[in-house]
Order: sequence, then structure tokens, then C-alpha cells
Amino acid sequence: MNNLLDHLNKQQREAVEYIAGPSLIIAGAGSGKTRVLTYKIAYLLKQGLMPHSILALTFTNKAAREMKERVAQLIGWQYARYLWMGTFHSVFSRILRTEAERIGFTSNFTIFDSADSRNMIKTIIKQYQLDDKVYKPAKIQAIISNAKNALISPQMYAQDKELLEYDQRAKIPVVKDIYRDYNNRLKASNTMDFDDLLFYTNCLFRDHPDVLKSYQERYQFILVDEYQDTNFAQYLVVKQLADAHHRVCVVGDDAQSIYSFRGANIDNILKFKEVYPESKLFKLEQNYRSTQNIVNAANSLIQQNREQIKKTIYSENDEGERIEIASAFTDLEEGGIVSNKIWDLRRDKKASYSDFVILYRTNSQSRVFEEALRKKNIPYRIYGGLAFYQRKEIKDVVAYFRMVVNPYDEEAFRRIINFPTRGIGNTTVGKIADAARLHNVSLWEVIGDPLGYNLNVNAGTAKKLSEFRILIESFISQLKELSAYEMASRIVKQSGIASEAYQDQTPEGMSRQENLQELLGGIHEFCESRQEEGIEGIGLMDFLAEVSLLSDQDTDKEADQEKVTMMTVHASKGLEFNNVFVVGMEEDLFPSAMAKNEFRGLEEERRLFYVAITRAKEFCMITYAKSRFRNGQINASNPSRFLRDIDTCYLNVNGGVLGSSNFGVLNRPQTYTDELFDYTNTPRTSLPERPAIQQLQPNPANVSQPSSRGNFVNARNATLKPSAGTNSGEVQIGAVIKHERFGIGKVTAVTGDPDSRKATVEFENSGIKQLLLKFARFEIVE
Repeated sequence: MNNLLDHLNKQQREAVEYIAGPSLIIAGAGSGKTRVLTYKIAYLLKQGLMPHSILALTFTNKAAREMKERVAQLIGWQYARYLWMGTFHSVFSRILRTEAERIGFTSNFTIFDSADSRNMIKTIIKQYQLDDKVYKPAKIQAIISNAKNALISPQMYAQDKELLEYDQRAKIPVVKDIYRDYNNRLKASNTMDFDDLLFYTNCLFRDHPDVLKSYQERYQFILVDEYQDTNFAQYLVVKQLADAHHRVCVVGDDAQSIYSFRGANIDNILKFKEVYPESKLFKLEQNYRSTQNIVNAANSLIQQNREQIKKTIYSENDEGERIEIASAFTDLEEGGIVSNKIWDLRRDKKASYSDFVILYRTNSQSRVFEEALRKKNIPYRIYGGLAFYQRKEIKDVVAYFRMVVNPYDEEAFRRIINFPTRGIGNTTVGKIADAARLHNVSLWEVIGDPLGYNLNVNAGTAKKLSEFRILIESFISQLKELSAYEMASRIVKQSGIASEAYQDQTPEGMSRQENLQELLGGIHEFCESRQEEGIEGIGLMDFLAEVSLLSDQDTDKEADQEKVTMMTVHASKGLEFNNVFVVGMEEDLFPSAMAKNEFRGLEEERRLFYVAITRAKEFCMITYAKSRFRNGQINASNPSRFLRDIDTCYLNVNGGVLGSSNFGVLNRPQTYTDELFDYTNTPRTSLPERPAIQQLQPNPANVSQPSSRGNFVNARNATLKPSAGTNSGEVQIGAVIKHERFGIGKVTAVTGDPDSRKATVEFENSGIKQLLLKFARFEIVE
């Protein structure tokens, strides 16, 4: 037995050996949580517990599989194979199949996935003749899911005055009826959705004490992984099973509770001691993953949260580099800063591309970094999501662009003919395609002359097809008059895409809105950059040509290459990388504008930032931009309040090593109010003076000047003289300028007559650009 536990540190061993009663193991980031769970199961088996009497619940099949394999390596597969180990949903579905008749099902019930559930809800909404732009299926699905996870049945929902009043205010009073019909249909078809697996297990144990008793006797020891992520239904079923013997061990980290939007309740872990007063608390505080500087910086950040179980995470690894904080003038320059740093680190450290990850708060942020990486031929992959131009909402809009530029594009036609929904179904599209094949013409030509091509549709459908064609023709007629950005904005608005997107306030809907804004922002940047280069008449066709080149990646050649990973911070939980870039650290982005005005929401956003930092093993860079392009204009951005939570002795700001003595203003006081860092009243139409984090200058003696791209440090901090582009005669070779989007650059050449004068500029982070000075937006650095 001693040999089994010799590989554990003192804290880990104590947590493994305690099996007499309930215990809570707080496992800090990188502290060996999976190792402790694995060894605890092996220890229980060595103590004589039978494998089938141990229940281990996880959140992913991957985690369950990994633990079972590790247990097998320790004590043999003949024992590990009989463990009751799996996700909450997989374990509970096994129980429900055995006890199905008790709850009105048969053991061969099927399970709906999310798409199946949404389609059934969509059908019910249609049968009620409700407006699906108000009763959006995804939105109603989320409401029903939240109700089930709170163990609120359709009957309880219909009697809950508060819920009904909320639905009434939201102008969706029929939700209670949709929920009732949806549940009835599921049951009538002997089907459950994912939430039902939790809901019915609780009902089974509540309504059938004999069944509950049999499982309490079967499961002599219960272990729960990632306990901070459990919702009410999961908490309650674990409590029911453990009530008879209290032999339950939960493992998690309150500092990494980041899934409240899925129903996770941090109180489950914070109040474990209240539920089990006799429980013992174990803290795994040694971080084996990260350098000391990274661990200490993360500690200083998370200490600002009020609701937490206090712990001191430490590392015995090398001290390591300080966390770098870099500011960019714009989000465009931010992409260049990150891609350049990846390039330099890979060269200097002989690192693989797979050693790097870019973490962002929202998926829409990926576009700028995708384009920056492509320009340097750095291969990348989007983890847990699609590349920006492969996302459905983006492909839908781009299909409109393609159709307007080339109305004979059949794939684009099929994609948008009924998007947004206009009552043209698959049957009609099939008839159009048949007629096109019969007469050897395009689908576009068929709807232009339905009678001539004998299109067999009724008058109502014919009218809808005519309206669609008129819409597209109206766009085509404006192609030569409008710029790519003006045309794209008009298409998004007049097609109904914007209206549909902004009516969906679910997390998925908000993500689609952000992606649409990001697309339009990218087109705006495309037009401005071409104009500054002296290219006139930048139309939608030009942008499409650019997009097709960006999207046309040779996957065969890259199949065996290492790639930089890009993902949201939420998707990164549980992963680790040598080099981590946390980008977009700005107010209203990180923390999210939707969360920052609510105490618990703000603390969860801080935990999310903590998760981001603690993914890093050796190097971490945090970036933010002074301005971002949103809603058709450049808006001022302010550095995230969370940057002021990190002790500055662990930071390297804008190239200068800054200790607390000369950068102390960044340190937030121990007692503070959020009003001190409230930027909600900052004017958004013009760039304000730099906030404190940007005003502070490094001690010149400690500045490490970049050698590969010239000395731009002083230029960033020098006095600026406006040059609106008309006074182009002042621009001389050797001048250093600050461009509104490209950042700091040095003029290497000036050519042309006064009216068409151009400057070639080598920018610090955006490469070499040629600017038509009468249009360029920059300031001259003195």
C-alpha cells in the first residue's frame, strides 16, 4: 500500500487516505486533481471495496475514460472494468433504463440530442401559430432546459407566479403550454432529452424510496469530479445517494467555477461544509504546471474575489518570466503583436506551433488573429469551434454577397432562398432545381420566369419567389454605386438578417450578433486599408476575392503540421500550453458588459481570467487594444479592471520590467468599490486620454529594446502632433508616425506628386504598408 502512495505529495496523500466520511478536496490549477481521484479509487479497491460499489461521476467521457485507464494501470483492468464511472448523464441513463417502468417509460427509451429537441419545439411553435421570431426555438429550448435543471416540472412551471409574470413581460406567455406539450410528446414517444436524465433520476429517487435505498446500499462510496460545475439537479441526486452513509468525496476548485450560464451553482462547493458539517477539507496547493511568476500572478488576481475558499497555490518550478502586458492602438494591431510574438518565440525557443494558444472571451475575436497568422504563414486551428469564415451565420451572409455578385451561384442560392425564413420550403427548391435541370438553366433564371419554365407552384409561393428575386436585384443594381462596406451593411440590414439575429438574446444568439458585427468590421477595415493604399472603387467583389483566398487553405499540406491553437477561455479549461496569449482584456469585453454590473457575474468573469492565466506553463502574454471597430465605427476601449488586480511585481508592461515601487498605481486597494474602475461613462465616439495603465512609463534603465523591428518604444510614449492627412508635405523619410489602425511605424519612402503623395511605412506590428497620404489617418511623432 505504501508503494501505491509513494508517488503522492503530503497533501495529495492525506486526501487519498481519508475515506471515513465526507470530504471536499480543493484542487488548485495544475495540482494533480486527476491523479488524486485515480489514486483514491485505487486506494478504496485496495481497502477491500468492490468495484461495483464505487460510483465516480465526471462531466466528460474523456475524463471518465482517462481515470478508468489510470486505475487499470494501478490495480489491473479486471477491477477497473466493473467501476460505475462515467458522466452524470451516462450513469443516470443506465439507472433509468433499469427502473424505466417506475417512471412511465420502457427500458428501450431513446434520447434526443439538442437538435432533435429544438426541432420538436419548433414544430409545436408552428402548430400554435406563434411568431417564431418571438418564440425562437433556441430561446424556448433554453428556458425549458433551465426549468428541468432546477427540477421544475411543466405543472410546477404553470403554477409559478414569478415565472409566468416574467414570461408575460417578455411577451412569451405561451411558454408554459409549449413546455407541457413538449414534455407530453417526449413521454408519448418514449423519449427523453438530456435534461430529463437528471430530472427523472431525481423524481425516481424522490417518489420511490425503495429504489433509492437499493442504490444507496449499492454505492458505498461516491466521488464527484469538477464539483464546482454541478447544477441543482446534480447536487440533489448526489445528496440523495449519499444521505445514508455520507461517504462522498467531491473534488473541484471554486476558483475555476465558470459555467453559471449552463446552470452551474458555485454554492454547491462553497457550502459543502453546511450540507456535511462533519466533512474534512483538503487543499491541493502545489502547482506542478506553471512557473512561480505565473502562479503568483494568478493568486494575486483571484484573491480579489470575496466568495471563495481561501488557499495559497505555490509552485516549486523555475521562477520564470514575468507576465507580459502589451497594449495595441487597435484590435488590428493587437493581431500583429500576437503573431509577431509567436514568430519570435518559436524562433528563439525552438518551439513547436502546438506550444502556443490564443485565448479570447468571444468567438468573434478570432477573425483578426486568423488573418494576422495567415499573413505570417503560421498554421492554426480553431478548437471547439469553426474558423471565422466557416461559421454558419458568416457563411449565410457571405452567401448573400456571392449571390449579389453572381446570381447564378447555385450553392449560394440554395443557402439563402429561405434565410431568413420566407416560407420557401425544400419542396419548392426541389421543383426549381428540377425545372432548371430540365431546361438546362440556372435556378436564378427559373425564378425569373416561372411560367416560361413551367414551374409548378401556387400563387402564394410564386409571389414569395418574386419578392426574393426583387430583393436580390435591388442589391445588384447598387453594386457599382456602393463600397463593399456600404453594400454589405445594406444587405445585412435589408435582407432581414440583422433583425433576426438581434431578436435572439440567448448566449448562442449573442455570439451570432458579435460575429456579424465582426464581419462588418473586417469589411470596413478592408475598405479603409485599400483606400489608404490609393485603390479606388473597392466593391463587394474585391472583398469576396480576398475572403476566398483567406479561406482556401491547403489542408493536405497542413495535415501533418503543428498548429497554433485558438479558442475561447471557456473551452480551454482543463488544458495546458507552454505559451499562452490572453487577448482582448478590455472593459465590456473581459469582463463582459453583460456580467460586470452584477456582483456574482463580475466574480465569475475574474475566475474566467484566472483560468486563462493558469493554462500557461512557461510564458503568458496579456494584450488589450485602445480601440475596436464595433457597430460601424471605431470605439474607444479601456483596459480591463482585472489588470489592476494582479500584483505588478509579476508583470512586465509594454517591454519594461516594472515593480510595485514605480507601477503601484495599478494595484487595486484591498478595499475597493467597482465605481473606481467604472468606464461606462467614457465617451465612445472619440479616443480618450490614455488610462493609468497606459500613462505609466517604464524605468528607462530597465527597458529591453526590441532589436528585430526597430526601436519603437520611445515613439509610443512621445508627444504627438496631429496630421489629418492633408498636410502630407510634413511627412519625410525617417519620420515616425502613429497610425489610427496600424500603430507605430517608420516612414521608409515618400513618392508621388503632392495630390497623390504616398508613403511607404514599416509598422512595428502590422508590417509594411503603402499609404495614400491624403486619406491616411495618422499622427506624426516628434
